[in-house]
Amino acid sequence: MKRLRIGLLSILMLAAFFQTAFAVLEIEITSGVVRAIPIAVVPFNPADPSNPNDIGRVISNDLGHSGQFQIMAQNRFPQWPHQVDAVSGDLWKSLSLDNLVMGNVTALGNNQIKVDVSLLDLFHSSGSTPAILSQQSYTIPVSQSRALAHHISDLLYEKLTGEKGVFSTHLAYVKVDPIPNSLHKRYYLMISDVDGHNAKPILTSTQPIMSPTWSPDGHSVAYVSFETKLPQIFTSNVATGQRRLISSFAGINGAPAFSPDGRILAVALSMGKTNPNIYLINMGSGSLTQLTHDWSINTEPAWSPDGQSLYFTSDRGGAPQIYRINLSTKQAQRVTYVGSYNASASVLPAGDKLSVLHRDNRGFNVAIYDLQSGTLQVLTRDSFAESPSPAPNGRMIVYSTQAGARRILGMVSSNGQVNIRLPEASGDVQEPAWSPYAG
Repeated sequence: MKRLRIGLLSILMLAAFFQTAFAVLEIEITSGVVRAIPIAVVPFNPADPSNPNDIGRVISNDLGHSGQFQIMAQNRFPQWPHQVDAVSGDLWKSLSLDNLVMGNVTALGNNQIKVDVSLLDLFHSSGSTPAILSQQSYTIPVSQSRALAHHISDLLYEKLTGEKGVFSTHLAYVKVDPIPNSLHKRYYLMISDVDGHNAKPILTSTQPIMSPTWSPDGHSVAYVSFETKLPQIFTSNVATGQRRLISSFAGINGAPAFSPDGRILAVALSMGKTNPNIYLINMGSGSLTQLTHDWSINTEPAWSPDGQSLYFTSDRGGAPQIYRINLSTKQAQRVTYVGSYNASASVLPAGDKLSVLHRDNRGFNVAIYDLQSGTLQVLTRDSFAESPSPAPNGRMIVYSTQAGARRILGMVSSNGQVNIRLPEASGDVQEPAWSPYAG
């Protein structure tokens, strides 16, 4: 119980930073999983469909967008209960539903609300009496309604699937807008909820921003900035905006990636030469260790979950492929052999698969590469994918793609069965990075 309270406190404290909406990404589901869990989410009483922070609405959207649940349409509801004793289990079971979610929101004054939520098991209910799987009650400021809704979604997801939900995590991405009456552009390093709401810039520049990546505690983002017209690597605290210059060597400073313990930053540096190599920067001492030593392009490092090895992209074989280097032996070996182009690797949480950017005759798409079998599964079919970044539970992958003349964010499940698009209101959205669980 203590761990749960600390986790909720961290979520609600972080939510205070995300109250100002800079832009809203509206989610469009383009395909869904076939064998999803049938569930109904009754609008919480009182319901406010016009309020984007309406708790019942946010929970329904979260579960529906996960691809693991089939949300029943409200026009099929046989009743609209808000208390457990008002539920007719027989009515709901006749609709082949497994579970029912419902709740109440009570105003307490001083901008405080009390939120009660219940999860019912209809499949195992006895007669007309539904079984109660879980019940929670929370008292929070009204301003933290959306953060609490995501937290409840996480609890429901874990209760019904046995896996941690990712609804309280965040996205970092780069937004690019044209400057009116100018040939120049303005770049924003954005942080948003995982559903795109509460988007807010933590850095604005008239020079490019690239390659955002999260620290393992989710408190900071490392990125490449060209604000001096030359690439430099910084970290910024998400809540305070405090910045720290990490790397400003001659030539390329790019592709930062935090080690699992946050003590080391793997980067691609050229040190004034024409090709980048992989280096490790100690975040405490600033000491530098070179890992690769050749004239190929070596970039895009990605850590294994145990921190004992790094995956990276290299063209040493003539075309971009993924390689792995053992940090103890400093020996590198090629990993991917399917196709002529594989790049931008990230290791899924179990450590047995990579998400990669794969090119074939259809263009660039997100794929999953199985490290044990050597097989590759292409997940998307839009041919313009870039920068895949998996969720901390490995179930979904966010990426940038093309929609008409603009770049937007897409999400695809790691089994390829669910595709989602998150179109922005304006500008181009690129280089997304999915945060870890809140520390």
